[in-house]
Amino acid sequence: MRIVFMGTPEFALPSLEALVRSEHEVVGVVTQPDRPKGRRRKLSPTPVKEYCLKNNLLVLTPENLKSDDFVIQLKDLKPDLALVVAFRILPEKVFSIPPKGTINLHPSLLPKYRGAAPINWAIINGETKTGITTFFIRKRVDTGNIILQREVDIAPDESFGELSKRLALIGADLLIETVELIEKGEVKTFTQDETQATSAPKLTPDIGKIEWSRKAEEIKNLIRGLSPLPGAYTFFEGKRLKIFRAEVIEDQEIDRKDVTQGFGEVTSADKNQGIVVKTKRKELKLLLLQPEGKKKVTADEFLRGYRIKVGDKLG
Repeated sequence: MRIVFMGTPEFALPSLEALVRSEHEVVGVVTQPDRPKGRRRKLSPTPVKEYCLKNNLLVLTPENLKSDDFVIQLKDLKPDLALVVAFRILPEKVFSIPPKGTINLHPSLLPKYRGAAPINWAIINGETKTGITTFFIRKRVDTGNIILQREVDIAPDESFGELSKRLALIGADLLIETVELIEKGEVKTFTQDETQATSAPKLTPDIGKIEWSRKAEEIKNLIRGLSPLPGAYTFFEGKRLKIFRAEVIEDQEIDRKDVTQGFGEVTSADKNQGIVVKTKRKELKLLLLQPEGKKKVTADEFLRGYRIKVGDKLG
């Protein structure tokens, strides 16, 4: 089949690579335009565009998906099918072009976690399972009829970055399986149960701020869900301090009841016990940190470079 692929970040690469290796013809790839990146704000291509340039694939980078020029370009490619992996919301005049439809690969078990950040929110909310779904795109975002789903366990300490890489590989296999079903005319879809729908909205800066008055397990999940990007953060000596990895201290004396004050107080700050912080229930040991304007450091490295002591308060 003649296929148009649409995607932007690294998450989309395994699917595009699998498609290129398949017997199908990738007649074009659509991705975001180059954007300023880094301190120098130099224009940089998306990971998908970089791959296309290295592999001589036709790549389109429209600013406006509704523009007549883009729609004409897409129709001229005569695609049988379009595949979308981590791209933008498509207008109907675009997703209705391929006669066999437009398929989206979504990293959740729809209808759970519809929206822009399903992997992040699954971890932040303490889920132990998630998955991958392929479905036919329609006007209302993430509501189309489901083709295939695959359930995936979330490891207790798995970060957003780690889970994202796993789901990208699993998703690539599921997408190819979906394409094969479509080619054979063997697709059987089912509608989403609206009563089970939950949302996964776009991440905003305030979501990453650590509230030490919450339970240690909840804070750990927030840290995991935002690692490595955009990163959960607190404040130390008036400067932002990002935290990328932490573990809950299992101590029966501390676990007996909720703490009512002293949230964010440092209870240990030495090379033997590490950096430990008081929360509403249990304590949290900080393992990987990044001071404002500096590189990431382990707790040991932070202790050598910063005067943090018992009684200091984070936040």
